Amino acid sequence: MEAIGTLAGGVAHDFNNLLQVINGYSEMALERLEPDHPLRGHLETIQRAGQKGAALTRQLLAFSRKQVLAPELLDLNTLFREMEMFFQRVVKEDIRLAFDLEPGMGPVEADHGQLEQVIMNLVVNARDAMPRGGTLTLETRSRQGFATFSVTDTGDGMAPEVVGRIFEPFFTTKGVGKGTGLGLSTALGIVEQSGGTLEVHSTPGLGTTFTVSLPFATDLVPKPPVLEEPEPATGTETVLVVEDDEGVRQLTAHHLRAAGYQVLEAQDAATALERLHSFGGPVHLLLTDVVMPGMGGRELAHAVRGLRPETRVAYMSGYPDALAASDDAWTESILISKPFDRAKLLCMVRTALD
Repeated sequence: MEAIGTLAGGVAHDFNNLLQVINGYSEMALERLEPDHPLRGHLETIQRAGQKGAALTRQLLAFSRKQVLAPELLDLNTLFREMEMFFQRVVKEDIRLAFDLEPGMGPVEADHGQLEQVIMNLVVNARDAMPRGGTLTLETRSRQGFATFSVTDTGDGMAPEVVGRIFEPFFTTKGVGKGTGLGLSTALGIVEQSGGTLEVHSTPGLGTTFTVSLPFATDLVPKPPVLEEPEPATGTETVLVVEDDEGVRQLTAHHLRAAGYQVLEAQDAATALERLHSFGGPVHLLLTDVVMPGMGGRELAHAVRGLRPETRVAYMSGYPDALAASDDAWTESILISKPFDRAKLLCMVRTALD
């Protein structure tokens, strides 16, 4: 499983570079076409496929514990109440929803969107396990330093040999075309990357319970304010773009030039340092890929700061596991994950410069 996770993370990195080019150029082409252009429908289909591919790579990264998380303080009871309308829409009329939420539970520290994905996956699986109806129970509890939540169905349950494989990637008990088999392995990756555990207990004929345990938050620092996109997200500063994938580099440079920036390009760290030495004017921002042949983005940033301390640094990556580092200058850096669209890129660059 660990080897598969490493492979999945590597595949996601390379795939994200491809998706960056596919999604970026389809977005750019759609903006230039008239609404009634005969090619618009084809490009929109390409764009939708690219977006689905991006969602799949996020699942692969979650499974391999290599995605970028944005943890915040969350109250599980509040989260379940906020999602109640979703639960009502997802379950069928012959399924009764029951809530058993322990009051006064402390907060956990987790990524809001990713934890929602875990809950949604478990609820949908519970629904599918009860084709003839039943009861779906959502429960929260405090247990020895952990906040837990359980999703229980009264369906047919699973045999021990099925339970033993339930978290394997691409293993599914659903019919053909009704699931990728990545749902539970993705959920497990999200929970474990958040410092928690995901357990299953199932008895044939009596139903199944999935239980997620997350440690209570110890650092009660409030969530920082959300950075809103500046208006306008343009500029005239000089940005050095360092990216070994030619398609991604050219697309990124195009978006920045179109927004008014002066752009220097380099395919690797050595070329980037040469550009810095030969360029006479100020370089306001280094925008570099994280994983590159030879010197990586982190090492390049240190070298650039030694040459030009005034240069700001921002990172882009399709392989967020490379961000696992301890020094504050690195962990607090601005990062954009591939594949990104033009608006996110320009917002990130403006935020880094400001």
